[in-house]
Formats: sequence, structure tokens, C-alpha cells
Amino acid sequence: MESSSHKGLMLDATVIETIKDAAQKLTGYKKRAFMAKVAEDYYAGSARKTETYLGWNRQAVQLGLHERRSGIRCVNNYQARGIKKTEETAPTLADDIRALVDGQAQADPQLRTTFTYARISAQSVRDALIEDKGYRDKDLPTRQTIGAMMNRMGYRLKKRKK
Repeated sequence: MESSSHKGLMLDATVIETIKDAAQKLTGYKKRAFMAKVAEDYYAGSARKTETYLGWNRQAVQLGLHERRSGIRCVNNYQARGIKKTEETAPTLADDIRALVDGQAQADPQLRTTFTYARISAQSVRDALIEDKGYRDKDLPTRQTIGAMMNRMGYRLKKRKK
């Protein structure tokens, strides 16, 4: 290993790949603790240098360094990530869809599935929500999203026969 002009060491490419591989196999606080240890040992505790030379997220390294100094582990809130289902963001919408579709639905004639077949299209449901239930066009999800909601609610859309 060669020393360079900055505080910390210039690591060999093989060592860098080994460190990156090890970090990739860890998650959560264990990964942050490893990243912080590498930052302290090789990059003078600098999250910025660690980001520059290893390509790691600077905020994650800083959090790991903070956790290491304070001895307090931060909680990961993975459940808060991602896009929420429309049923969660608009709970009354599912009830309104059910009220519209139940009159237009029928059970599987051969009783092979537990699904109910809707004889109304997702676009028709969307239009009826605007006309009958007072929703505004911009407040409603797309036709595809309404179709996906209907599928999650146990309705299957039948293709129209030509």
C-alpha cells in the first residue's frame, strides 16, 4: 500500500474490491458499523473521502460514524419506504368501488375460483366514480390502478366479447 498526500491511505484495487464486497453482504446497522470502521481505519474518519474512494453513500457513513461515537444504534424504518397502495392512501375509494361493482358482478359459473367476475370495465368504474360518487378526475387514480385495485379486492375483469 502506498501513502498519498491526503490523510488516510491509498488502498490497492484488490483491497478496495474486497472491502466493497464485504460491505455489500451486510445490511442495516452492521453495514453502517463496517463502513464507519473502514472510514476510521483508512480515511481518517472522513465520510467524504470514503465516498470519494469507495463510492459509498456519505450520509450512511456519517450515520455509522455517529452511531460508533455515541454507542446509540439508529432504528431502520424500512416499512416507511416505497409507494403505498391506493387503498391505504384513499380508504373510502375501495368502498365506493365495491358499491359500484357489486351490482355488476357475478360468481364464476363453474365455481373453479373464488373470484367474482365484474361485468364492468375499470374505465367504466372510473367514469361512474366521477359521475355518481362526486370524485374529481384529477383526484382519482388511473384506469390501470383502478383495475389493479379491483383485482386485489377479488374481482376479475372479463374481456368483452366482440
